[in-house]
Amino acid sequence: MPVDLLSGLSVALAPLLPWPVLGALIGFAFLVVLVAALRRARGTWLRLLAVAVLALALINPSLVQEKRDPIKDVAVVVIDDSPSQTIGDRRARTERAAEQLTERLKRFDDLEVRVVRSTEGADNGGSINETHLFDALNRAMADVPRRRMAGAVFITDGQVHDVPQVPGKLADIGPIHTLLTGDRDEGDRRIAIVQAPNYGIVGKPVELTIRVDDMPGHQSADAAVTLRQDGGTPGTIRVPVGRDVRVDLPVTHGGQNVLELEVEPAKQELTLANNRAAVVVNGVRDRLRVLLVSGEPHAGERTWRNLLKADPAVDLVHFTILRPPEKQDGTPIRELSLIAFPIRELFEVKLDEFDLIIFDRYRRRGVLPQMYLENIADYVRKGGALLETSGQGYAGPLSLYRTPLGSILPAAPSGQTVDRPFLPTVTDVGRRHPVTAGLPGDRLDAPPTWGRWFHQVDVTPNNGTVVMQGADNRPLLVLDRVGKGRVAQLASDQIWLWSRGFEGGGPQAELLRRLAHWLMKEPELEENDLRAHVDGNRITVERRSLTPDPRSVTITDPSDQTSTLQLTDDRTGRAIATVTAAAPGIYRISDGERTTLAVVGAVNTPELADVRSTGDRMKPVAEATGGGIHWVTDTDTDSGPNPGIDVRRTQPDRSQTGSGWIGLRANGDYTVTGVTDVPLLPVGAVLALVLGGLLMAWRREGR
Repeated sequence: MPVDLLSGLSVALAPLLPWPVLGALIGFAFLVVLVAALRRARGTWLRLLAVAVLALALINPSLVQEKRDPIKDVAVVVIDDSPSQTIGDRRARTERAAEQLTERLKRFDDLEVRVVRSTEGADNGGSINETHLFDALNRAMADVPRRRMAGAVFITDGQVHDVPQVPGKLADIGPIHTLLTGDRDEGDRRIAIVQAPNYGIVGKPVELTIRVDDMPGHQSADAAVTLRQDGGTPGTIRVPVGRDVRVDLPVTHGGQNVLELEVEPAKQELTLANNRAAVVVNGVRDRLRVLLVSGEPHAGERTWRNLLKADPAVDLVHFTILRPPEKQDGTPIRELSLIAFPIRELFEVKLDEFDLIIFDRYRRRGVLPQMYLENIADYVRKGGALLETSGQGYAGPLSLYRTPLGSILPAAPSGQTVDRPFLPTVTDVGRRHPVTAGLPGDRLDAPPTWGRWFHQVDVTPNNGTVVMQGADNRPLLVLDRVGKGRVAQLASDQIWLWSRGFEGGGPQAELLRRLAHWLMKEPELEENDLRAHVDGNRITVERRSLTPDPRSVTITDPSDQTSTLQLTDDRTGRAIATVTAAAPGIYRISDGERTTLAVVGAVNTPELADVRSTGDRMKPVAEATGGGIHWVTDTDTDSGPNPGIDVRRTQPDRSQTGSGWIGLRANGDYTVTGVTDVPLLPVGAVLALVLGGLLMAWRREGR
């Protein structure tokens, strides 16, 4: 049972008997002495001295001297490296303040200083979207007991996004001070996306809500906002400042529809990065409407029907000619059908409502008038999609090529057909085209692993790109763009053999899926395109082209700084490179011909929502821990005897901050390396005192 006297020095009690026994004996002895005192016996005080000395000896006190080695306290300096710190002179002030502060802390021998930056060891995606200084603090002091923490100093603009909801839990860390790197009374304008959907139906507009704010309150009446969709022609609208405004965004295609918004600068601006915003809406098709026109019944007709009906997102209208006009079997027409097929409604009134039209083994028989075929040709030129799969009739005099559709079909029949086994193969250009590149079963230096076909129409391409070839390297699949629309022509009706698994089958489902998506202009199937994919703060730039393109691309970052990036061709039609974004925002990527956008970080990132330097976010932490909030500009000088903030070591119960200075708690922690134990009452001295006292008491009583 030690009793502290001074630091490192204490008195330890080690009784020779258990405390209950010792207490009883001492109590009885003092009781006897008390009785003697009441009877006024001589020598009572000498007996009291002897009993007291004996009791003290039985308690066995000793003087304990500890050998202590002091342990250094730990102070953490957290440096804000977030993108908002690049504004104005903040970065220079931050580095100067960090240098001055660490120099002052070196003079304290009992202090270990740890300097950590907010981006070290942090998630890259999060580090550009938000400022996480408390995460950095926790990483720095993960191996330090709280009793050794002297405190922490944040060098930041004050826009900290991970402030604990209960700051009081930070009190055992010590004082947390904040050195603000910005200027007082800063002003800025920003544009924010208040509400935006993630998805929209192709062909229908979606409603967005935007807001322009002038901070800290110097409101203008209105401001001009420039809108640009998918890098196209910009348009301008005027919106009131400080109010939510609704804007319609037309979803023109599947995949990402990117709307850029940029508000004109205000009189006070810290950065133009938050004068820009972007909305990314993924376009999805509500229902894919397909018109399948079958010229005659055959084995592949069911393949088309099963493939299209298997997709619940496809609305299929199948127009098939079961009995051509030249086939007369005497059956009355009224017995062939209960309801007349709505030919006029399909091919004239509602033709534009279809997303894709497929002609399967069709030939001229007078069922569809020339006017309707002309309507289909116009439908394609205006942006429609047509797929023609050639049967035997395409090589004859009743070929579709001899109708108004011939003006949009890319391949003309030679009048010959090939009726022998052949293996469909992908051409060199086809290996670069997204419709046929990397088809399952295709091999570069060996024949493909899929099954053979047995019939092909010999055609001569007039336009378009041949991506597959058949017998004797004749064109098999030709793709072409006509006006605003697209046309695909398959010079065989044998693809159904793959669906039946003949000779192992083939990738008919994947090929037809890609083909349909390319015809409907899905961005992922564009053969000459520039696109960018964002993963955290990594931007992957991909350029698709049918021929190798050695050009580099130019990247313009949110602060309008440009850099070049060289792409590497992988021989499959793609040239790829990756770059790390330094800040959130909109990156514009161009190769001189095409332009694409990359939105890094959240669409409405907190890092750029408010870039003014302020102590409001850190004020609850300062109050809970006893820290202070100081402006670097108040103490930052390049000359003079004492530049920078003054630092003091303070007692835990004293004030930790004041005008121009901050305090770091002195905990006085230590480790004990040895103990010296010295008895206070040596045995000889105890016996002499006890016996001497008793003899003197006996002699006193004997007189």
